[in-house]
Amino acid sequence: MSENENGNNGKISSITVKSGNFNKNDASRPGNCAPILTLDSSLVFPYTLTPLVIEGEENVRMVKKATNENRLVCVFPVIPPPEDIPRDSLEVHFDSVHFNGKNISQMGVLVRIVKTLNFPDGTVRVLVRGLKRIIYKDWLVDNDDIKCIVYDEFVEEDDKSLETAAMVKNAVNQFQEIISFSPNFPEELKIAILNVDDNSRVVDLMADTLNIGFIEKLSILTLPTMHERLQMLTILLNREVEVLHLGSEIQSQVHNALSRSQRDFFLREQLKTIKHELGEDNVNPDVEAIQAKLEELKLPENVEKVILKELERLEVIPQASAEYHVAFNYVDWLVSVPWTIFSDDRLDVKEASKVLNHDHYGLEDVKQRILEFLAVLQLKDDRKAPILCFVGPPGVGKTSLGQSIARAMQRKFVRMSLGGVRDEAEIRGHRRTYVGALPGRIIQGLKKAATANPVFMLDEIDKLGADYRGDPSSALLEVLDPEQNKAFNDHYLELDYDLSSVLFIATANILDTIPPALRDRMEIIRLPGYTGFEKKQIARNYLVPRQLKENGLKKSQVMFSMPAVDEIINYYTREAGVRTLERTIGKVCRKIATRIVTDEINADARTKVTPAFVREALGPRIFIMDEAEKHTDIGVATGMAWTSSGGTILPVEVTSMPGKGILKLTGSLGNVMKESAEAAFSFIRSSSGHLKIDPKVFENCDFHIHVPDGATPKDGPSAGITMTVALASLLLNRKVKSGLSMTGEITLRGKVTAVGGIKEKVIAALRSGVKTILMPAENEKDLEEIPENVKNKLNFFFVKNADEAFKVVFEAASGRQRSLRKKK
Repeated sequence: MSENENGNNGKISSITVKSGNFNKNDASRPGNCAPILTLDSSLVFPYTLTPLVIEGEENVRMVKKATNENRLVCVFPVIPPPEDIPRDSLEVHFDSVHFNGKNISQMGVLVRIVKTLNFPDGTVRVLVRGLKRIIYKDWLVDNDDIKCIVYDEFVEEDDKSLETAAMVKNAVNQFQEIISFSPNFPEELKIAILNVDDNSRVVDLMADTLNIGFIEKLSILTLPTMHERLQMLTILLNREVEVLHLGSEIQSQVHNALSRSQRDFFLREQLKTIKHELGEDNVNPDVEAIQAKLEELKLPENVEKVILKELERLEVIPQASAEYHVAFNYVDWLVSVPWTIFSDDRLDVKEASKVLNHDHYGLEDVKQRILEFLAVLQLKDDRKAPILCFVGPPGVGKTSLGQSIARAMQRKFVRMSLGGVRDEAEIRGHRRTYVGALPGRIIQGLKKAATANPVFMLDEIDKLGADYRGDPSSALLEVLDPEQNKAFNDHYLELDYDLSSVLFIATANILDTIPPALRDRMEIIRLPGYTGFEKKQIARNYLVPRQLKENGLKKSQVMFSMPAVDEIINYYTREAGVRTLERTIGKVCRKIATRIVTDEINADARTKVTPAFVREALGPRIFIMDEAEKHTDIGVATGMAWTSSGGTILPVEVTSMPGKGILKLTGSLGNVMKESAEAAFSFIRSSSGHLKIDPKVFENCDFHIHVPDGATPKDGPSAGITMTVALASLLLNRKVKSGLSMTGEITLRGKVTAVGGIKEKVIAALRSGVKTILMPAENEKDLEEIPENVKNKLNFFFVKNADEAFKVVFEAASGRQRSLRKKK
């Protein structure tokens, strides 16, 4: 038997043996034959005493028969399958044979039964002494149905080399060192090892005594030469010595630490006794209160270490000292901040969806993002939260949506208004060297919430300021960075705080004033203005019931008709949100309440609010609806514009007069809109031949483009196609189709390119009586955002250049034109 040097760890190489041929009537046995005992996870070395537990009826019967005869038994260890061999075991290789359905080692040990003990459970305890190594040769069954092994004795050459002697001496020294470290080994073992002259016996005795694994012991048992067994044993002895040294070092460190702790304890007890004798044993109630909190809280190790250090200072600082109050406030803040307290999230996506839909109408993008976050929380263990930023005009429900999200997730809600904040210390806190220093408002908000994972709203983030005291937006870079906020450092606490579990939601009206670096750290979610249909639904489901309750009215007393709500929306409010709408509804409710109290209205009767009642209660209409002209004139075209309060239509007028080809622009136009008008004029002039316009008209006439409502500033490129059409209408002497509005940017080559705010513009156009809308072909995808009830009432034409636009606005639409007609 030899070691396979190219094998894998614990690889078993099988050998072919002759199957046992036996005759039950043949009672004879060969000379080298004895009953076999196979052992799982244990083995016996030659020259050692080993206790064994014998289980199983066949094995018990075999042991009893052997005890009554020559007491000899062949013990062969069972080799475990490769997948059960530990990975950290040394690379060993075994020759194996198949016996009785098991893979056993080809090398075993012949043992003599020294003593047997029978137990009531049917098992037998035996003490065996290993005699010598044997090699499996064949097997048979005797007349008593006892399986026996035919074996050959393993003959080992006597190794007298100097190298082997040196290795034995080194192994003995290492073993003696192990015995000195381990009190469990008897002193007699050390003496016995020194008095054994046979090297093979020494190796087997040490291998049997060492606390090593079964596979490693098996490798020492089965290696064929003394040199190989010594090499394996030396490696294992070295490993054990290193482990014992390391364990001793750790034990020494623990002992030293305990000694220091005991010393500190005794000194403190002595100090207490001295103070008691001097009458100075008054207990500080502040320290007691903080210590009581510490026992209840589970704080991070570094935080608890700082608190204990500060408590030691508090015990020696006089309570009347100013420094005492500074130290006490610091410790009180440390124990009040929720370091490891988390609220349990409501992870039921369906239930959270019901809460969000109950509180807010529409806003599907925001609701979907929150439900996605809850779904992700169900699939992972950490609490890492996204950083969101709601951008939209005033009154669309950004702040109330944050409260609704907190309620849907069953988290605490904290709101921090950033409008007008100019001091960086508002975010990061003041250093404790300053009088009246406090943590920043982030930490203050977490203390107020009492949990480490609230919904934290940073309201009006676009209105942050900056002055000589610092830039708060720069301090927010760390707070709102998912990669950095897990170690947010407040100047007052001077300890890292993990903000990664906080769901930060920022709100803004515009993005232009937010620094790019800060904007890049947030996930932008836009909340566009509400459509007229959405406002009606919100008024009916949310605003009217709330205002009735706030003004002491019952649903049985007041009924708002939908035409009355339309009257308020169209003629008494002009906003993208619903804040003014709610106030106006509240004003109507107060009028009704006044009339009920003064007996002008019967309290038991139900008052129906109609458009006439609204006009009577609120007075003359404040706003006049922009209406598309039913009968257009030459040189007039209707465009569409986006404003902070939603969309509107934008008429453009062009006229000419004798002059020198000068272009004049009026109507409070911004620079971008002026450039757009000049581009439109240049395109028309350069295309005069194609459009069959007399070129001399540009030399003999001046042109004036005017956008009405001159008191309102206007800017942007989206009126480019409108100005182009108005100029073409004037020069071609053709009217634009009535009930048609348009939007799109124009280039010098006549290309009509995409613009923004399509949803708001389309809704405004429908409200103004427009039936047909012309827009860039690139904006066709934006129709997905427009409600179906709006699209079904309009005709859409999508154009790529001015020529296609001219065909739509001046002529009846033909089948060759690309159009999108929504069924009504």
